[in-house]
Amino acid sequence: MPTLSYREALNQAMREEMARDERVFLLGEEVGQYNGAYKISQGLLKEFGPWRVVDSPIAELGFCGLGVGAAMGGLRPIVEVMTWNFALLAYDQIVNNAAKLRSMSGGQLHCPVVFRGPQGAAHQLASQHSQVFENTYAYVPGLKVCVPATPRDAKGLLKTAIRDDDPVIFMESEVLYGTKGEVEEGELLIPFGKADLVRDGGDVTIVAWQKMRFVAQKAAELLAQDGIEACVLDPRTLRPFDLDAVLASVARTHRCVIVEEGWPWMGSGAQIADSIQRHAFDELDAPVLRVTGLDVPMPYAKPLEHEVLPTPERVVEACRRVLYRSP
Repeated sequence: MPTLSYREALNQAMREEMARDERVFLLGEEVGQYNGAYKISQGLLKEFGPWRVVDSPIAELGFCGLGVGAAMGGLRPIVEVMTWNFALLAYDQIVNNAAKLRSMSGGQLHCPVVFRGPQGAAHQLASQHSQVFENTYAYVPGLKVCVPATPRDAKGLLKTAIRDDDPVIFMESEVLYGTKGEVEEGELLIPFGKADLVRDGGDVTIVAWQKMRFVAQKAAELLAQDGIEACVLDPRTLRPFDLDAVLASVARTHRCVIVEEGWPWMGSGAQIADSIQRHAFDELDAPVLRVTGLDVPMPYAKPLEHEVLPTPERVVEACRRVLYRSP
C-alpha cells in the first residue's frame, strides 16, 4: 500500500473527486497559482484549469458566500480557508446560510459545500493563529464536522465530505501536513460517525482526536510500562459523533479520559462527558476527566506554548487519577 503524507492524501482526495465529478471545484486564497498556502492543491490548477481551481481575493466572507451560492446552484464547491482563524470573518455565511438552508427551505434546497483548512497550534504562531474552533461548528445543527488525524482518514473523510449533500466543516492540522502513513489507492470512503479503535486496552478509555490522538497514543505507551492498558478511541468526526463506540469501551474499562487541544470551558469534551454520564453512569467507577489546552490565549514563547498544550504526561496523570493510582 502506498505511503502518503497527510498533505498528499488531501490532494489525492480532491484530485480523484474532481476527476470523477465535473461539478466539484476548488476555491480559496492562493489555491491556484501558488498551489495553496500549505501546498494542498499542488498541481490541480494545471490539471483542471482556472474554471475549477479558482484563486480568490483575501475576503473570507465573500468567497465562502460564493461557495454557498454555487452549492445552491447545483455545484459541489470545496472552499479552502487559509486557516480557520480567518474563517471567523465568514461565520455568518457558514452558520446563518450554509447550515440552515435545508431546514429553512423545507428540504427544497441542499448545500453540498466543504469548507476545509487548518486549525490549532503549530509552532509559535501566537494567539490569533493557534486556535481550535471545532466545538464552535459542532455546536451548530446542520453542519458536519471532520477532524482527521492520519493521512488515510484525511483522504477517506474528505472524499466522503465532497459527496455529502450537506455542508461539511473539514478541519486539518498544520503540524500533521507532513506526517505520513499508508493510504489505499483509488476509492476510499470513510463514513462519518464511525470511530477508529487506535489501541485496545481494558483499564481506561482515552478519547482523543486530530493531533491529540498521538498525544493519547504516547500516554498509552507510558501507561503500558506500568502495566496499565489504555483503550484509545479517535472519533474522527465530532458531528456526527460515535457515542456507541465510546459507551461500549467505557462499559469494559469503567473509566474515561477525554483529550482535546481546545479551551476547557464549553469544549467538545464537556459534551462527550455529559453524554457518558447520561448513558453509562452505572458503568463508571470514577468521574470522567478531561485534559485540555489551558484557558488562556496562546502565548508566543515556545516554553509557554508547550505549557498550554496537553502533553502525554498530563494524560498519564489523568488516567492514574481515574484509576486511583495517583502518587
